[in-house]
Amino acid sequence: YTREVQVIGHRWKQSQKSPENYKIRQEIKPHRDILHVFQFEGKTSIGMSVFNLSNAIMGSGILGLSYAMSNTGIVLFLILLTCIACLSCYSVHLLLRSAGVVGIRAYEQLGMRAFGHPGKIIAAVVITLHNIGGMSSYLFIVKSELPLVIQAFLGQTSSSGEWFMNGNYLIIIVTLCIILPLALMKHLGYLGYTSGFSLSCMVFFLSVIYKKFNIACPLEVFGNYSVNAAVSEDTCAAKFFTINQETAYTIPILAFAFVCHPEVLPIYTELSNPTKRRMQSIGNISILGMFVMYSFTATFGYLTFYENTEAELLHTYSKVDPLDTLILCVRVAVLVAVALTVPVVLFPIRRALLQLLFPGRPFHWLRHIAIAMILLFVVNLLVILVPNIRDIFGITGATTAPSLIFILPGLFYIRIIPIDQEPLNSRPKIQAACFTALGFIFMIMSVTFIGLDWMSGEKRNIGGH
Repeated sequence: YTREVQVIGHRWKQSQKSPENYKIRQEIKPHRDILHVFQFEGKTSIGMSVFNLSNAIMGSGILGLSYAMSNTGIVLFLILLTCIACLSCYSVHLLLRSAGVVGIRAYEQLGMRAFGHPGKIIAAVVITLHNIGGMSSYLFIVKSELPLVIQAFLGQTSSSGEWFMNGNYLIIIVTLCIILPLALMKHLGYLGYTSGFSLSCMVFFLSVIYKKFNIACPLEVFGNYSVNAAVSEDTCAAKFFTINQETAYTIPILAFAFVCHPEVLPIYTELSNPTKRRMQSIGNISILGMFVMYSFTATFGYLTFYENTEAELLHTYSKVDPLDTLILCVRVAVLVAVALTVPVVLFPIRRALLQLLFPGRPFHWLRHIAIAMILLFVVNLLVILVPNIRDIFGITGATTAPSLIFILPGLFYIRIIPIDQEPLNSRPKIQAACFTALGFIFMIMSVTFIGLDWMSGEKRNIGGH
């Protein structure tokens, strides 16, 4: 911490020892945002914090990584994924360094300190839009996949039209029975157990390694003997480097593969014995764990289907056999994982809205519950009533994800770190400026590609989560 933060913390501890010392309490009252660091005692262990942050990183984008690899080749994909993982760790470092200097552990308050009230509003709006997009993406998976899972359990290959096959009813039931009770928890740390279970479910996804040795190439579609009578030699050959018209689309998808930055500071706040070093280790472990899972999933998914890999991996497996028991288990695991991730994603939105609408107010259960219920109601309504809501959040994801990962952490660092500590021409600040510029490049690329998709009528999941 800076000298200012240390002094305020010392004065607050003095006022605690002498409750009658009204003068000290009045003196430090204006620094509520900094006092929160000293007043709140985190109780969440490193293990639970790793589970929560890993759960926040793991998005629905994991379903499209094999398709991304088919358009880059194995080696180029792994090089790009490694670079993005390292950049994400650096982004977490910038956030923690900025938070440590000013003693603030809220993304919105960092925006306030860096750019005044407009910065606070921009940070809160970006987090809200991005995480609502993430929640809608997860509920879309529930809406589309859960009816198919029920159908498979009943041994049917087509929908019978019963109410329990209707995705709209099913997301309401899942929201009321699973998501809402978890979203009402007082602290994010309590979700460490469900996050751990969610991650263990996603380990089922690694069964693609086993399926690699069970599915023959060329691919035989369920109900047909072959996809194509004449199969070229390249169809079942792995490519290490490949460049095609789809390659450029995979860069933004990979760039947003490790987005977890709205959750970093809330998790830091609830960490027991919080230090920058401990929180950076949590970030590094979480990103490394997801890097390993992404690498295995993408590689073996690609080595199973090669050129036949589709944008959503589970759909490709369903083409082979829609009633396959192992793939059915994977579908159930993915559904459980995304349902348990929604409450983790909701916490930063609620915190952003509380910072924006009720700054400095103490915790109140009524506000806590009301915001969670309103958010879940709005997201359910959007997913049910707006058929193309995923396209709308595709464009918001393409703008908010680079803002959260690259642009805002870099700008916060440049503005918040005092010039007497690090001049503008110092290496750390030049690196932060380059990092911010990279974010603008990714944003322009993503928005351009989505615009081209809309004009050509194609759809890809480029936005974060």
